[in-house]
This record gives sequence, structure tokens and C-alpha cells, in this order.
Amino acid sequence: MSSSHPPTLRQRRLGAELRKLRERAGLSSTAAAARFGFQQARMSMIEAGRHAVSADRVRAMARAYSCGDDKLTDALADMTGGRTRGWWDEYREHLPAGLADLAELEHHAHGLRVALVIHIPGLLQTIDHARAVIQAAVPPMRAYEVEHRLSHRMKRQGVLHRDNPVPYSAVIHEAALRMRFGGAETVRAQLRHLVEMSELENVTLRVIPFTAGAFTGAGTSTDYVYGAVPELDTVQLDVAHGCQFIDAEAQLATYSAILDAMEATALNPAESRDFIHGLARTI
Repeated sequence: MSSSHPPTLRQRRLGAELRKLRERAGLSSTAAAARFGFQQARMSMIEAGRHAVSADRVRAMARAYSCGDDKLTDALADMTGGRTRGWWDEYREHLPAGLADLAELEHHAHGLRVALVIHIPGLLQTIDHARAVIQAAVPPMRAYEVEHRLSHRMKRQGVLHRDNPVPYSAVIHEAALRMRFGGAETVRAQLRHLVEMSELENVTLRVIPFTAGAFTGAGTSTDYVYGAVPELDTVQLDVAHGCQFIDAEAQLATYSAILDAMEATALNPAESRDFIHGLARTI
């Protein structure tokens, strides 16, 4: 069944991966549709994420396309069905679509790996710090828009605290730790919160101090989201016009290498925790 709503990132990704399998098999969309007994227009809708497809249909497509990767087939089958509403869908009318897609992506992630130079990662922000960051946005937001953004950001943090929390690794530069969003008390509370979060079993936090000098990835803020299989990994970048999602294999490899280099430059988790403790005492 087709949907009257624009497809989510997850639905578009499923369709795109099915298209890749078809193209690797050397089949046109018309030939593939004929093999499954429906019109080419329906195949186009499926591959655009605009038509629901069942897990059984995905498995049948994988067999027809000679996909021998059972793990990939299982992962794609898990992405099927009509749109399943999550809490993030409540925000689609109030926030840019990319923010709802990001929350859905994080919800289904098998691991999250981030690196930021100027900002504290959204999943590690206190509510006061997050409010100060959001209020500094350009163009300025109305009060109710700030509250929508703030509520959305706080709910996203649930992936770190649920019964099966997502593994989360963050690299933060000292510059982000010293930014005075909200004033000294807000900064101190934010630093204390980072220390507390770093003590969770699923959270690994590393700091790159100013003394590290130049380092790979200095101009990059990256969220690397691990899928059920490497083929379903996604990179999310914050750009001036919103969220940008990347899933090309070569680009994923590049950002993974950048994150490796940044982690190698950073202090280890214990040293990072001590560093944040010491910084909090000076503010």
C-alpha cells in the first residue's frame, strides 16, 4: 500500500538498498516487476520508499536478485512493513523532517559514534545547555519553536537510558567544553553531566585537549550510525540548512577513518573524565 505521507529516511533507505540489489543483478525495474507479477510503477514506488513491502516480499526479492548475504537480507526484512509511528512522528509537523529522521535512525541504531569540535553532542546535553544552544540558532526561533526543539532533543536521549541502551562513543574537543552557552553555572552543570554520562557502561567519552594541536577531522562534526549490517550504516552531518545523511560506501569509509584518527588523538576515557573534572573546577 502506498502512503500519502512522505517516506521516512528508513523507508527510503530500504527502497534504495533493494534498488542496489536489483541493479547488481542486472535487472531493469520493468523486468523485476514482471518477475514479481506487478506493474513497473509499483516497483518504482517500492524503491522510492513510497509503497509498503512485506518481509516475505523482501526475501523473495533478495533470492531473485541472487543476494547470498543472509545477514543483509535479514536486516532489510526487519525494516519492512507500513510506517510504524514512533514518538518522533509527533514532531514532523513542527520540525524539519531531518530531525525526525535522525531520531528514528538513532532509535534503530546498533551503535552510535560521534565527534564534535565546537558543540557538546545533543545526546549528552543538559536541558539548560541545549536551550542556550537552540536559542543561538539563526534565524532566531520563536519561544514555542525553541520548546519543540528542546523537547525533541531531550527525548532523543532516551536511546542511552532504555533497557537495551545503544552503545555510544563520543569525541569532544576542549573548545566545546569551554563554550559558555548559558553562562558559568550552566557550563559547570554540563561538565558534571558529561562526567556522569561517561560512567555509564554503554557510553565512552574521549576529549581532545588544545595541547593535542592540529588533528585529522578538526573541521568535521560527525555522527556515525551503525546499522544491523555495515551496508546499512549511515553518517549524519549537521549543515546550515539542516541534517544531511550519507550512506555511500566510500564516504562511510572516509568518515570512519576520520573518527579513528580523532579517537587516536584524544585522551583515553579515564584521562578524559579527569580532564573534564579539572576543567569544571576552573569555571
